[in-house]
Amino acid sequence: MGSEHSTVKESVETLGEVGKKAPKLFGIPTGIEGLDKMFFTTKIENGKVKKILLNGIPSLSVVNLTGVSDTGKSLMAEQFAVTQASLGYKVCFVTVESPSPFVGLGLRERARAMGKEWKDIENNIILIDAASHSVLREDIHSLLNTIKYAIETYETKSVVIDSVTGLYEAKEMMARSIVRKLFNFMKRYYQTGIFVSQKRSGHEELTAEAAGGYAVSHIVDCSIVVSKELVMSKYAANLYKKPLGSVIRLMRIDGCRMCGHDTRTHVFEITETGLVKIGPPLEELLKSEGGEK
Repeated sequence: MGSEHSTVKESVETLGEVGKKAPKLFGIPTGIEGLDKMFFTTKIENGKVKKILLNGIPSLSVVNLTGVSDTGKSLMAEQFAVTQASLGYKVCFVTVESPSPFVGLGLRERARAMGKEWKDIENNIILIDAASHSVLREDIHSLLNTIKYAIETYETKSVVIDSVTGLYEAKEMMARSIVRKLFNFMKRYYQTGIFVSQKRSGHEELTAEAAGGYAVSHIVDCSIVVSKELVMSKYAANLYKKPLGSVIRLMRIDGCRMCGHDTRTHVFEITETGLVKIGPPLEELLKSEGGEK
């Protein structure tokens, strides 16, 4: 009897052969103040390892942006889209939660806050309205075919999905399969990806574990975790220089396999105009607080 199993010889290559096909690594600006300088590559100079800032997220990476509600995830995704569009690059924006006209309104406000001219970005962001078309949420192959159409028609360089969690609501057992298909698709079509994912409030704030987060973080290239907490003690008020009852937001890069990155937890803020700005590392605030004592 013949074997029922195959030998896939084309899957076997030397590192040298694979290296010839490896894409160039460079930074993709996000427009999020303080974030782009948190990624770096290295080189050997005079026998020592030297950091080289990427000034953006790694090119062709798929980034998981995860956190509980009201932590600025969608704002960050919109800032990324507006920034790339203002630089002349086409961005495919898949909206799963809100119909496209409302996302368009948010993007317009983000552009104004960032000082970008609407005429410079309006034709560079291509919206796919999965919120209004249930087949795109419920059938991953229809969604992938639609994204493929947008990529080929408009020659996009990046894809934002807000949120991937909305693609497996009430069917979390399929989360890993859906995210894997999306990840492989981004690689096949050479797209830099931003996947927004929603965490359950019961999960530890600054871990990537979430409703589907376990599926996302193990597959994607990089996870950025954002959280929030209430200032409820005098110590916290002194530490953060905020009054009691204020909301403090924190972020950390929870791993990036494509390049080096800042591993510290950072404080960040959402401005009155809806822009996310990454602030100093939490450890610097702790040192400052300790020094004052």
